[in-house]
Amino acid sequence: MDEKPKSIWKKSWLWKGWRGYFLLSMVFSAVPFITILLAGLMMKAKDSALPLATFFALTGFFMVSFVSFIRWVFCWRNFKRFLFGCACFATLIALFYAEEDWRGKHDWEKFKREWEAKGEHFDFASIVPPPVPDDQNFAMQPIWVDSIKFEFGTNVAKQWYGETMTESERTNLVDRLGLSIYGNEDWKSAPTNGNWAKGTETNLRGWQNYYRALAAKTNLFPVAPQPQMPAQDVLLALSKYDSAIEGLRETSKLPYSRFPVFSDADRPFDTLLPHLSVFKICAQFLQLRASAELQNGQSDKALEDIKLAVELMGKFRNEPFLISHLVRIAMLQITLQPVYEGLANHQWSDAQLAELDSEFEKLDFLADYENSIRGERAMAIADIEYMRHIKSFRSWMEDVSGGYNRNSHDLVARILFNLTPSAFFYQNELTISKMYQQWVLPSVNLENQIISPALTHKNQMAAAKELKHHPWPYKVFAFGLFPAVENMVEKFARAQSVTDLARTAIALERYRLAHGEFPESLDVIASQFIAQVPHDVIGGQPLHYRRTSDGQFILYSVGWNEKDDGGVTGHHNGGSLPDFDSGDWVWRYPAKN
Repeated sequence: MDEKPKSIWKKSWLWKGWRGYFLLSMVFSAVPFITILLAGLMMKAKDSALPLATFFALTGFFMVSFVSFIRWVFCWRNFKRFLFGCACFATLIALFYAEEDWRGKHDWEKFKREWEAKGEHFDFASIVPPPVPDDQNFAMQPIWVDSIKFEFGTNVAKQWYGETMTESERTNLVDRLGLSIYGNEDWKSAPTNGNWAKGTETNLRGWQNYYRALAAKTNLFPVAPQPQMPAQDVLLALSKYDSAIEGLRETSKLPYSRFPVFSDADRPFDTLLPHLSVFKICAQFLQLRASAELQNGQSDKALEDIKLAVELMGKFRNEPFLISHLVRIAMLQITLQPVYEGLANHQWSDAQLAELDSEFEKLDFLADYENSIRGERAMAIADIEYMRHIKSFRSWMEDVSGGYNRNSHDLVARILFNLTPSAFFYQNELTISKMYQQWVLPSVNLENQIISPALTHKNQMAAAKELKHHPWPYKVFAFGLFPAVENMVEKFARAQSVTDLARTAIALERYRLAHGEFPESLDVIASQFIAQVPHDVIGGQPLHYRRTSDGQFILYSVGWNEKDDGGVTGHHNGGSLPDFDSGDWVWRYPAKN
């Protein structure tokens, strides 16, 4: 009757079931956490104690959970329950995979069918230009093949030409397109050319001094024993490339041009594009030589060099890569400099001006925008398709980066990547394609040759909002592969705008040759001096034009801010560098003394 109550610590039911699991978890997680944290506070080391306490607490919790699970599952009845639960879970996962994969593929193929019926294409192979005979292909002539192999070595030789080239074979080649106007490491001391957008002309005296100073250290460029006129000394220095330019000019007459950049349409991200830098170097050389020829009174030779530069811009126009067209835009800005200088100094004849207009009339950068955008979209889809097929994060990273970084600790990422359902890839392809179709392509009105910066900005913001507010798995690749729409559209808009300004300026000069002065308005130059006066690409209104008191004129587009600033160019922080986001896009000649 007087039996004493048992101690709470001896009650076996307290340490069984959920109660025991809870108490053990508290002992092995909360106790070390509080102990270590208090010790850290006493030693005034809270910042280091908190992570350590958290680590020990989590370790204790997982140990208790693991031991409890092992004890639970070693009961035959519980083990059968566990197996049944695993089977149900696996079935749910399988059903989820099947449903999502079917839905993802169905949605993606439905979208493709609808837009392909309207003329769109989403696979990269569909936008690859057809093969052409090597003997009629500008890109496969020895002057190009040997130069590319010499300059870029074995990797390019293997991918482009399917050849295994040794280093000794490489050194036996001749780089005929190494047309650098600079002297090895001395390029930093080279002068800058004029900048037509800033209204400045090329100062050849600076180049004359550069080449003569260079001759004291190397014989890279020929120089006269005594200084000549600046243009003569520059032309003499550049004469070392005369035979190469003539070879390039002769080769450019071939009817086709297709560089071997489409060797694997399933892996366009692996494409090498070494020829782009060569084209830009050619444009820089032709610009300097044409400017020197103009100042030396050889406008006929300058015309031929400008025509060759424009011809080269068209030799890789069929490439569906955005970077290819950005290089073409850079070449345009370079090539316009001698055109501008010849117009500013009235050095072109009417026949030469007509030829220049004919060359620049071929350029259509708004159409190039659409082609390059479709190429970028197809390349993004091809990248995702490649990942879907290999289902290996490591393999994809090796292909994209050229080598796997073993220190990246991507084991978990690789496991998850291989377990990812195909729906993840299908839905990402669908997301990217919808975004291109909804916000990128509509930024340019190709039919009317118009671009609206306001619409472009609106599209950019809408795309950013879509990505920001819905960052779920089906938009993962869009974060990395979706372009900066506004910046990209502006580059193409400006390229077409300056092309139109140049053509209009050419027509105005033809009018001046015929009438002795520039016209009062642009209306009078139509049909006789230009087939049709271009409108302003920005908004579609007429280009702005007025004569100035010194007998010159100002011709301009309202530019990216869509505001008439009276023909004033924007500048960065009040400096001399043009800011094309503000102010007008202006064609104006420098004042003459």
